[in-house]
Amino acid sequence: MANSKYEYVRNFETADNLLLDTWIVIRIDGRGFHKLSAKYGWQKPNDRRAVDLANEAAKNVMREIQDLVIAYGQSDEYSFVFPPSTTLFDRRSSKLTSTIVSTFTAHYIHLWPTFFPADGESPALTPPLPTFDGRAILYPTTSHLRDYLSWRQADCHVNNLYNTTFWALVQQGGMSAQEAEKALSGTYSNDKHELLFKRFGVNYNNEAEIWKKGSVIFRDMREKTAEKQAENGLIVEGTLSSADTTAASSPSSLTTTKSGIHENSLLPNTAITKTSNNTHDNTRSLSRTQQEKQRKRRAKAVITISHVDMIKDTFWAGHPWILNG
Repeated sequence: MANSKYEYVRNFETADNLLLDTWIVIRIDGRGFHKLSAKYGWQKPNDRRAVDLANEAAKNVMREIQDLVIAYGQSDEYSFVFPPSTTLFDRRSSKLTSTIVSTFTAHYIHLWPTFFPADGESPALTPPLPTFDGRAILYPTTSHLRDYLSWRQADCHVNNLYNTTFWALVQQGGMSAQEAEKALSGTYSNDKHELLFKRFGVNYNNEAEIWKKGSVIFRDMREKTAEKQAENGLIVEGTLSSADTTAASSPSSLTTTKSGIHENSLLPNTAITKTSNNTHDNTRSLSRTQQEKQRKRRAKAVITISHVDMIKDTFWAGHPWILNG
C-alpha cells in the first residue's frame, strides 16, 4: 500500500485477531429463509433439495479452505471448525468469518439451478437472493468444542421432531398453523412421538437420519483406505460408513425437557474431559512446516458427508484425527 498523507486513516482499524490455541467455530445462518422457502415452494417439514444444496456448498468450502477440520449443518445453518493450530489470516475474526460466509454463499447461489431448476415446480432464482450472516466463536478445549457440536445436534433433533409433528397436524390433520402451534404448546418429546404414531401412524424413529441428526462433513484422512473402500462401495457420500453405522443412535434416547432443551447435551463428554484436553494440546504450536504438511494431507483426504450421532463417543473414537487438528 502506497504511503500518502491519507494513510493515517488506517489507525481507525481495530485489531480482531482471535485468541491463540483455541478452537474457532464460524457459524453461518440463512437470512430470511422463511420467506425464501415459501417463495420457492420448499416441501414441509423438510425439503431434500434444499439440504443437499447446502451440503454441497459446504463441501466446496471444505475443499477450498483446507484448514477446516469438520463442519456441521442443519436447517439453514452451518458450523465450520478451525483447529487451535490454524494461523490462516493471522486468525483475524473478520477475515475468517467473511471468507467462510462469502465462499459458502457464492457456491450456494452458483449451485442453485442444479437443485432447483427453473421449471413448473420452482421459479428461477431472482432477488432478493439467498444471503447468510456469520459469527466467530472460540472454545478453549476440545471438550467445549464437542459440547458445542452436541448442542447443535440436539437442537436439530428437537426442532425436527417439533416440525414433523406440526406439519403432520397441518397437512394431514387439517389444522391451521395457529391451531397446530396451540396443540403442541407445552408438550414433551414423548407426547409428540405418541401423537405422530396414534394419529398419523408415523414412527418417528424410522424418519431419515439426515433429518434427525443433520449433516456432518469431515475429511477421511485414511487416504488409501478411504479410496479403496469408496471403490468397493463401502463409503458413499451422504450415507453411513461401517464405523458410522454403530455410532448412530435412536432419537428416542435423546431426552427433551418441556422447554425443548436436550437434558444430556452437555453431559456426554464428562468422562473424557482429560483425554479431550490432551488432544487439544497436540494441536498447539505447530511449526509452519508441520502446518503445511497437515494442509497437504487434508487436500488429499476424501471429504465425506454422514448423518451420525456426534454426541456419543463412538464417532470421535472412529475418527481421532478430527480432534487432533
